[in-house]
Amino acid sequence: MGSLIMRSRTMLFLCSTVLALAPAAAQERMYKCVDARGKVYYTQVPPPECLGRDTQELNKSGTLIRKNPAALSPAQVQARDAERKKKIEDEERAKEERRKNLALLNTYSSEKDIEDARTRALKEAQGAIADTERFIAGAKKRRQELEAEKEFYVKKPMPFKLKQEITNNEIEIRNQTSLLDAKKKEISKINAKYDEDKRRYVELTSGKAASQRR
Repeated sequence: MGSLIMRSRTMLFLCSTVLALAPAAAQERMYKCVDARGKVYYTQVPPPECLGRDTQELNKSGTLIRKNPAALSPAQVQARDAERKKKIEDEERAKEERRKNLALLNTYSSEKDIEDARTRALKEAQGAIADTERFIAGAKKRRQELEAEKEFYVKKPMPFKLKQEITNNEIEIRNQTSLLDAKKKEISKINAKYDEDKRRYVELTSGKAASQRR
């Protein structure tokens, strides 16, 4: 029983000691800050003049314990987030550029390879254009035949089948004409693509050759 009372008194003494020392420890800590006019403050509690500004916590010997950055305003938070987003986007673009450059170097071993690939692509596109032109020519020839056949029904009802075929023929001609225009535009896109591939290839290989010479 006596030992229990003794232990209780000991715990009570320790708790009292800690509570007594806590304010003293807090008093040994100082805050340093600079207001908007450049005035420096050393206080136990950050003053109102430094509200929203950076503060530093110092021990009694003046050694820095911790820096407390000022809370950011909504505009500053927005600017920070925008900067982070831009940085991520720039890194993604750079990563994609490196991927494209590597793929280009793995695809071609010389400028001649690029020109050979251009020739094949153009030949294929020209073949598609020729096929479409032949289809349109056949459809237009069929249209003439249908127009001649339609003359027999000037004074009597035209058969539904003939009317439907004339409509389908016009739709085919329109669709194939639009397709032909798109295929012709593809020629300029092909040349632009291989021009850009060649420019990048020369740029990449020239830099590589220069680094090898060094």
